[in-house]
Amino acid sequence: MERPLRAVFRVLLVTMSLLAALPLAAEQRVAVGAYHFPPYVIKPESASPGGLLPELLAALNGLQSEYRFELVPTSVTRRYRDLESGRFDLILFESPSWGWQDTEHDALDLRVEDAEVYVARAEPGRDQRYFEQLKGKRLALYSGYHYGFADFNADQQFLVEEFDAVLTYSHDSNLIMLLRGRADIAVITRSYLQLYQDRHPERRSALLVSERVDQVYQHHALFRRQGPLGSESFAALLQVLDEQGQLEPLLGRYHLMVPEP
Repeated sequence: MERPLRAVFRVLLVTMSLLAALPLAAEQRVAVGAYHFPPYVIKPESASPGGLLPELLAALNGLQSEYRFELVPTSVTRRYRDLESGRFDLILFESPSWGWQDTEHDALDLRVEDAEVYVARAEPGRDQRYFEQLKGKRLALYSGYHYGFADFNADQQFLVEEFDAVLTYSHDSNLIMLLRGRADIAVITRSYLQLYQDRHPERRSALLVSERVDQVYQHHALFRRQGPLGSESFAALLQVLDEQGQLEPLLGRYHLMVPEP
């Protein structure tokens, strides 16, 4: 009986060795599109991208092991076809009204609110009435953004011809142009403006911020329909992150409203 037992033990040892050598179940990769959109994403093509989105993805990756969220750089104009072609599976902090009407997707309301506000240089006698008429004033705008005053038409030529717009890829540049008198009004993402004022408190009194907003929007997550992660599963992950007390401080650091339960 000794030889058969040895044979059984040998088979068991070989089987256990093979099982130990097998890789653990692979995490499903979820590619998340990102373009430079401060304060949500800052330089996504760099080795160390900054902003809310990279921090959120790190928190989601630390939360669970079923999905691995990876940031994939795209651009303002290319993001539509990149989602459609499957280059990425998900894009966060978007609005379905920002040119997505012709791109097939599923949407999840993140219940995170932000806005675009008008900013001018503070001068004696200048008040909120300054923002009532945009025509005849030189506007500093972020290239590729969809603005309410322009009926969400992001075409550069249209904005230059109709609103004498100067288009850049930097909120900081637009605010500097404003302070130096090279532009009359800049339209700035509210959360970014608050972060800018935190960094430069000495400039707070030099800026006149409108009580009137260009637009208020509820941020959405947009999903590729054939992607590895659906809206319901993603919403469940965000809920767990919120229940663990991680979501509120993260959003708060970027001056964003916390989603309601």
